[in-house]
Amino acid sequence: MSDNKKPAAKVTLHPVSASIWKNVSQKGDIYYSVSYQCSYRDGDGNWSHSNNFGLAESLLLSKVADLAHSKIYELRVNDRNAQPEDQAA
Repeated sequence: MSDNKKPAAKVTLHPVSASIWKNVSQKGDIYYSVSYQCSYRDGDGNWSHSNNFGLAESLLLSKVADLAHSKIYELRVNDRNAQPEDQAA
C-alpha cells in the first residue's frame, strides 16, 4: 500500500479503526485486506496511532473486525454489480 492510496472504506469504534484496502491481483482479481489501528493521545496531548491493542481495546477490536468483515462483503457485492454482464461470476 502506498502512502497516497486511500482506503476503500473505513470502520471506526473510537479509539479502534479498520482501514479496508482494495487490491487487484496480477490476474485482475479484486480482493480486500484490512489494517487495524488504535488512536490515543500522547503525553503532549497530540493524537497518535498504534497497531498494538490493550485489554481496554480488545472487545472493540473484535467488533470493528466484525464490521469490517461485513463491509468487505458489501464492497464485493458492489464490485460484482459493477461488472459487465459477460464478466460477472
